[in-house]
Amino acid sequence: MNATPLVQSFVSHFGEMGSRWGINRTVGQIYALLFVSEKPLNADEIAERLSFSRSNVSMGLKELESWRLVKLQHYPGDRREYFSTPEDVWAIFKTLAEERKKREVEPTLTMLRGAMMETAGSEADRHAQARMKEMYQLIELVTTWFSDIQHMDVETLQRLMKLGSQVQKVLQFTQSLSKLTGRDTERE
Repeated sequence: MNATPLVQSFVSHFGEMGSRWGINRTVGQIYALLFVSEKPLNADEIAERLSFSRSNVSMGLKELESWRLVKLQHYPGDRREYFSTPEDVWAIFKTLAEERKKREVEPTLTMLRGAMMETAGSEADRHAQARMKEMYQLIELVTTWFSDIQHMDVETLQRLMKLGSQVQKVLQFTQSLSKLTGRDTERE
C-alpha cells in the first residue's frame, strides 16, 4: 500500500475488525481507506492503493453501497465513479445502526413474534415461549429507544451520551420524587 504508516495501520486494523463486525476484510479496508482519504477515489485508485484486484474492489464497493456507507460522485468529463464516505461521523453511525437494525434486529423480532403466536403443546414449549417473550420485549424496548435517539440532533445526542451514568442519578431522583408525590413519573 502506498500510504503513510498511520493510514496503513488504520486500514489494516479496520480490515481485521471487519470480520468481527460482519463484513469481510476487503470491505473493511476499502471503507477505512475512503474514510481517511482527502478526496473521493475511483475503483482503480482503491485497487492500486490497497493492492487488491479490481473485481474485489468492485464487489466491496457494491457491499458498501448496499449498506449506504459510501457516496457515489461523478466529475464532469470523467466517466469513472468516485467514492467517499459521509463527512459526519454521526451520520455514519446512524446509517450503520439503521442498516444493522433492518438486517439483524427486524428479522429476529419477526421470528420471535411468529414463535410466540404458535400454540405451545408442551411444558418445554411454554417455557421457551416465555423466554422468547422476554427477549422480544427487551429487543422491542431497545429498538424503540434507539428509534427515539435516531431522531435527535447531533448536539443533543452528544450531550445524552456524555451524561453516561449520570442518567441513573436522574432516574433515581424521579423515582424518589414519584414516591413522595404519589405520581408515576415514569409513565408521564
